Amino acid sequence: MNGPDKDLQFPLPHYDRMCFLKNTIKNPNIIVGDYTYYDDFENVANFERNVKYHFDFIGDQLIIGKFCMIASGVTFIMNGANHLTDALTTYPFAIFGNGWEDAMEGKSYPKRGNIVIGNDVWIGYNATIMAGVTIGDGAIIATNATVVKDVPPYTIVGGNPGIEIKKRFSEAQIQQLLELQWWNWSIEKITKNRKSLTGNQLDQLDLTD
Repeated sequence: MNGPDKDLQFPLPHYDRMCFLKNTIKNPNIIVGDYTYYDDFENVANFERNVKYHFDFIGDQLIIGKFCMIASGVTFIMNGANHLTDALTTYPFAIFGNGWEDAMEGKSYPKRGNIVIGNDVWIGYNATIMAGVTIGDGAIIATNATVVKDVPPYTIVGGNPGIEIKKRFSEAQIQQLLELQWWNWSIEKITKNRKSLTGNQLDQLDLTD
């Protein structure tokens, strides 16, 4: 056998609070790679509910790579939450109409871009990821962290605002891992290397196809 079926919604028999996210989401502006899972204390439908201010007319995307692990309560704040920050007030007069509808003429709300989560990223319970943030491959986001800026690959981030706690590996090892991109290997090759991938010795990986 070569692992669970990537096309299953619930990969664990008789347990419907962990899902392969790609097979669960309905919003076309949320793009998820194979084997990324979401675990929720109540209902996996909470994932999309926790992608906040994600309005179709803005068109921003939440992009998540392969083999990521996302815990219950993780929240993504999309660009629809943004207000003017360089004006005298941040108040959104225009949305209320009644003589205020022209308040935004010639102006636009800030758009910080997509949220992009790399591959093999672990996001802990109740973390918050802000619009425009990119989280690199292999990163770990600690419980209750609020991530307001990009996270380099294989970096552990915690706190509010999130700050770097440490690198998971040396710079040389990180570079090797980024070149290997094990998450793009065939599932047969991944299965063959399953014990080495859960170890910490790069030289024990079998790189043959």
